[in-house]
Amino acid sequence: MRLLGLPRSGPDAMAREAAWMARCVGRGEWAPLFDDDIDELGQRLERVHFEPGALVFAQGAGSEAVWVFRSGRVELSRRDGNRRLIVQIVHPGDVDGDIGLILQMPLPYSAHAIDDVEALRLSAEDFEWLIGTRPALARRWLSSVAARLMTAERRILQLAGRDLKTQLANLLLDEEREDSVALPQESLAALLGVRRPSLNKVLRDLQRAGVVRLSYRCVDIVDRRALVRTAGRATD
Repeated sequence: MRLLGLPRSGPDAMAREAAWMARCVGRGEWAPLFDDDIDELGQRLERVHFEPGALVFAQGAGSEAVWVFRSGRVELSRRDGNRRLIVQIVHPGDVDGDIGLILQMPLPYSAHAIDDVEALRLSAEDFEWLIGTRPALARRWLSSVAARLMTAERRILQLAGRDLKTQLANLLLDEEREDSVALPQESLAALLGVRRPSLNKVLRDLQRAGVVRLSYRCVDIVDRRALVRTAGRATD
C-alpha cells in the first residue's frame, strides 16, 4: 500500500475527489449535499495505491476504514478451511468497509488488488464523526447501504435454484465491462462455487452457440441478447 496524497493537492482537488466519492455513495436527489459537507469529506480523505496482488484488508480483522475504489478491480474472497471462495469482484466506484464499521463486526472476507488500484480511504474515526455530525451525509450513506443490500439480494435470487448455465450467464452480465469479462476461469468458477472443469464445459457450449468467445483470462460477449435470454432476464 502506498499513500499518494490527493492529486494536485489543494482545496479544489480535495473537493473534486469528495464530490466524486459522494456520487458513489447514494442517491443525490434523495440526500443532496451542501458545499460544507463536501469540504468536510474532502479534508478527511486519503488516496492510496495498491499494486496487483496487494492485500487491501484481511478477513477477520476489524474494519479500520471505508474504501471507495477509484480505479482498478479488487477481489473479495474468504477462506473456509482449505477452500477459497470469491465473494465479489469490486469495480471502480464501489464502496466497502462501511457496513463492518456500522455493525462493529470483523471483516468477513479479504480484499486483494487484481489490477493497479487507486482508492479513497476514509478512516473509521473520520467516518463515525461525519455520520454523527453531518445528517445529509448520513442519509446519503444510508441509501448506499440499502442499494448494495438490494443488489446482493437480487443476485442471490438470480442464482438460487438455477442450473449452472443460467448462473454463469447472470454472472457474465453482472461482471462485463464493454462486453468483456477480464477474469480467468478459475475466478469465475470460484465466484459460482463450482469446479473449473464444470464451468469450462458450459463456457465451451456457449462459445459453440456463438454467444461468447473465449481467450486467455477473458470472456467476450458476442451475442448479448442470447446471453440475456440464457440468464432468464427480460429482453427489450
